[in-house]
Amino acid sequence: MIHLPGEVNMKHYNLQDIKNIGLVGQGGSGKTSLAEAILYFSGVSDRLGQVGDVSSVMDYDPDEIKRGHSIGASVSFCEVNATKLNLVDIPGNSNFISDTPACLKVVDGLIFVIGADDGFQFYTEKIWNWADEINIPRIIFLNKLDHERANIDTILEPIKTKFKKNSVFMQLPNSVGEGFSGLVDLIDNHYFSYNNNCKGKGIKEEPPSEIKNKMEISHADLMEAVAEVDDELIEVYLEHGELTVEEFSSGLKEGVQNGQLIPVFGGSATNNIGVDLLLKAAIKYLPSPDQRVPVKAKRLLDKSEVICSANSDKPTSSLVFKTIADPYAGKLTLFRMFSGCIKGDASIYNSTQDVTERVGQLYMLQGKKQIQVSEISEGDIGAVAKLKSTITGDTLSDLGEKVVFPPITFPVPVFSRALEPKTRADEDKISNALHRLLEEDPTLKIERSSQTGELLLSGLGQAHFDVTLGRLKRRFGVEVVVKAPMVPYREAIKTSTKVQGKDKKQTGGKGQYGDTWIEISPLKRAEGYIFEDKIVGGAIPKTYIPAVDKGIQDAMRSGIIAHFPMVDVKVSLYDGSYHNVDSSEMAFKIAGSLGFKKGVLDCKPILIEPVMKMEIVVPSVHVGDVMGDINSKRGKIQGIDSSDDTQTIRAYVPMAEVLNYAADLTSLTGGQGVFVMDYDHYEDVPEHLMHNIIDEANHVYEEK
Repeated sequence: MIHLPGEVNMKHYNLQDIKNIGLVGQGGSGKTSLAEAILYFSGVSDRLGQVGDVSSVMDYDPDEIKRGHSIGASVSFCEVNATKLNLVDIPGNSNFISDTPACLKVVDGLIFVIGADDGFQFYTEKIWNWADEINIPRIIFLNKLDHERANIDTILEPIKTKFKKNSVFMQLPNSVGEGFSGLVDLIDNHYFSYNNNCKGKGIKEEPPSEIKNKMEISHADLMEAVAEVDDELIEVYLEHGELTVEEFSSGLKEGVQNGQLIPVFGGSATNNIGVDLLLKAAIKYLPSPDQRVPVKAKRLLDKSEVICSANSDKPTSSLVFKTIADPYAGKLTLFRMFSGCIKGDASIYNSTQDVTERVGQLYMLQGKKQIQVSEISEGDIGAVAKLKSTITGDTLSDLGEKVVFPPITFPVPVFSRALEPKTRADEDKISNALHRLLEEDPTLKIERSSQTGELLLSGLGQAHFDVTLGRLKRRFGVEVVVKAPMVPYREAIKTSTKVQGKDKKQTGGKGQYGDTWIEISPLKRAEGYIFEDKIVGGAIPKTYIPAVDKGIQDAMRSGIIAHFPMVDVKVSLYDGSYHNVDSSEMAFKIAGSLGFKKGVLDCKPILIEPVMKMEIVVPSVHVGDVMGDINSKRGKIQGIDSSDDTQTIRAYVPMAEVLNYAADLTSLTGGQGVFVMDYDHYEDVPEHLMHNIIDEANHVYEEK
């Protein structure tokens, strides 16, 4: 991040003159290009920033420049027509959606960017549904109308059929494809053309003759759609056949903010066509902080519900929606003020963590630039440096009120790999470095496998994992060796037996003597281990019996056939003998271990494997391929749930078969499938696979 020295005396904006707008859409749709066009049009940038280039204000991270797309959410602001626009550019790649749930919580309206070349894609639909859940008003920017594959109808129809929303095209392009250069604003039927010299500001001209005959029809359709929002408006429209500009504007605003209407605008972000008209509409029709859907929180003191609205008499409340971990500048915390204000060099209460934080320097962000300010007021978005305990999702509030927002649900990681530090120096640094990255990205997960001892890092996919490792090396100087995680197989038995275990060493002087008879029996899955003392008549003294139990448990932890832990076994100690001089706890521990190891071999030992419970959501067109793939992976399909054009497949699949499932599903569905999985239970490994696993495990053990 770039720190700009000296505090800037920021202009004060009334609540109605602030717009917090999220830019969302499928990766490749042109969201970041639109953000760059807005910043250029508003005068923040002196040139049109290019995605994948150092000129980009929003995509400034080295990984973003390298990959040519957004990886994390970025924030910037500008002023257009005396209105402050806080732009939140939200990544559109399924590997990088960690910021999305939190960002949706802090914006008041959304611009859905949809590529006219690729249409309404799966990830766009996913975010659309998330927006529906929290009732965020939205408009659509149909980008890339200059693309050779541009098609308007393929965008509008899914909105009407899938989401039961009335999408209304607010403009009429002169053409689509290579000839696209201008738009009719259907509200007043003015035509605006664009060229390289106009710097994104449309030039009012006479419309081309080939679209003149469409203008009146399209204008009438638009008026009718807006009139249907309100009973009084429809009466006016039916009586006069027209709405005044004021009536139209009021009806459209109402329709957008209550979700009845989805206005659709068109243009080309990279060529700065139509962006000015989009901004005019966003300012006019998307809500300001005082118009947004009320935000509910809980007062910790009495558990009552609190409405945190942008009103000066409300207590301070803000939500942390992103954390940036910088090894040099320290942690930067991004937040949205819902009520009250935060001032620099003051204290703020973190009601989520129950700690008081000292507020240092406050900033407003211009991409990677940090602009110092003295306070962040209600309705606005800002950042604060070096809060010690605060993480993404936390609530900052007044100590006296102690309000807390509901927790944010983040996507569950589905891709795991084992990490080994390359050097001793890396080993010393890796834990702190990984936890710093976890502060920044709540969809990462780190754990130490209790069975294999491996350090496991989990994320949303291969690309997400690769970026994380790149940051680990670049920011913290930590290099690692990456391996596929070991499958935590376990050993079990299928039948029972009785066996003697005896440790006898009597060669003169003090010897060693322990003699046990045990019965070994299988238990049901997940019943663990049971040891039963059935000794009668003092055949083995009570003081030695725990040693037998310990010897058996030690043998179980080490495994018998492949060095995997043994589970689901009952052992009954029913007979034995001892020596008054030579017997000891160690002798009976060894005897128990020897007897168990020998007896297990007569109990038809097997391997059991972890089985994952999976839910896979895919477009209907891919469901057959995905089901076939699940079957080929020894999976058991439990059912299929249908919803419009998608299918949710529920299945149980062995872990060994889905270690790379993120990549497999991407390949099968062209990146349009998503899934979640979690451990569910253990099942027997098929016999034809078991022997190979045993041989490989024993080979690895011998090499250690």
